[in-house]
Amino acid sequence: MRRTPVYYYSSTSGLVRAFAERLDRPVHNLAEREHRRSEVDGPWVLLTPSYKTGNESNDTIPEAVRRFLRSERNRRLLVGVMGSGNRNFGTYYQKAAREIAQRSGRPVLFEFELAGTPWDVEECERILTDLDAALDARHAAQAG
Repeated sequence: MRRTPVYYYSSTSGLVRAFAERLDRPVHNLAEREHRRSEVDGPWVLLTPSYKTGNESNDTIPEAVRRFLRSERNRRLLVGVMGSGNRNFGTYYQKAAREIAQRSGRPVLFEFELAGTPWDVEECERILTDLDAALDARHAAQAG
């Protein structure tokens, strides 16, 4: 069964990277130019932080994520969004993930705060494993 890859953006704080690297699957950091300029080879999941802290003129979606989503192929093969946030951001908590999900028509699969807890990693991996199985079944049905 194919393990759906996670493309993520992590700032220098490394909180999102720490979470992504604990998942049992391929992960690609969009802070790295080679990944940001690449195109996916199949279904994938986006993991993005939200940074907005209440300034209406600031955008919540990291620029590296915007650049990656400029590719029509990447947008088309996106199957879900996950978000990292900080509850101190109030109404902007998880804003980037929710906005991308709304614009793309894809679901928010999971949300966690900062670098997440061990339970968050376990729960997220369970959700992604279920997604892997559903995508595998869909592929088998289309092929058969």
